[in-house]
Amino acid sequence: MYAIISTGGKQYKVQTGDIIEVEKLGAEVGGEVTFDEVLAVSGADGKLNVGTPTVAGAKVAGKVLDEFRAKKVIAFKMKRRKGYRRTHGHRQTLTRVEIGAIQG
Repeated sequence: MYAIISTGGKQYKVQTGDIIEVEKLGAEVGGEVTFDEVLAVSGADGKLNVGTPTVAGAKVAGKVLDEFRAKKVIAFKMKRRKGYRRTHGHRQTLTRVEIGAIQG
């Protein structure tokens, strides 16, 4: 049984016991989170229930394991022969979540 959830503008295919890294959720470490935007749920018989756009009444529960920052991404701009160089760095804050129960 698996589900496809949407969080932080991205979609994730998850199963029970999976550990995923999503954009910062703002939940405490060790706390519980619930993903309500479930786009599709696979049943035990293998049949896929696709929502329009979400599956009504479906939820995915998870436990927050960690909150951390990703590797730095460097954006470098340059115009040749003009002496123009700009470097800009960014580190995204992420939350590591362990998927628990899938209800749907």
